[in-house]
Amino acid sequence: MKKRAPSIVLLSGGLDSTVTAAVARRDRPRNPLALLHINYGQKSEARELKSFRRIADFFAAPCRLTLDFSHLRKIGGSSLTDPKMKIPGKHPGSRIPTTYVPFRNANLLAAAVAWAEVIGADRVYLGVNEPDSRHYPDTRLEFIRAFGRAVRLGTKPNTRITLHAPLLRLRKSGIVRLGYKLGAPFHLTWSCYQSGSRPCGRCSSCLIRGEGFQKAGFPDPFFPEKSLGRKNSRALNRK
Repeated sequence: MKKRAPSIVLLSGGLDSTVTAAVARRDRPRNPLALLHINYGQKSEARELKSFRRIADFFAAPCRLTLDFSHLRKIGGSSLTDPKMKIPGKHPGSRIPTTYVPFRNANLLAAAVAWAEVIGADRVYLGVNEPDSRHYPDTRLEFIRAFGRAVRLGTKPNTRITLHAPLLRLRKSGIVRLGYKLGAPFHLTWSCYQSGSRPCGRCSSCLIRGEGFQKAGFPDPFFPEKSLGRKNSRALNRK
């Protein structure tokens, strides 16, 4: 019997990448999941790594790899990696936010494709979405298509690796709905830009996540009453 090619998923431990892993499992339930996590010196590094390990166990992923990309912290230029820069509490509007890590997704995708060549994977999944991060240049469809062309040019002639971004057009509420439909383990995810026992609830990532759960009409495991709204939270408490 021919060995089934693995599907690589870039898994940060956050909500989007976890739903992406659930999509990859749905797309090809008989193909092994290969989960790739990258530490790049972000302020939430320890907490994200903890979530990654728990989520990998949840999916019973047979292939797992964690890499150290601390060069991104040394390069700097982002409030996620620079201790002197404050993480914003809301999106700055039309400007590129300080939470943008310069060319991060290209670095991550390059590692994923390299690993794919070694283990024989033919798909690389990433959880980017344009509506919630439209000011990040490396989350756009044009960038993913361009990187896909680079993959075809820069790998062995018999290599066939395609990039998949199934959440690209979805808003956070749509991602939440899809995750609940697929049974994604939201209780294991970590979206906050800070580390700790609980999310800060104030950074832009926490705010976008909270709004997504509220609009989707589902409770966030970390802030169930806040995400459901007052009316729905009272109903929840009566159950």
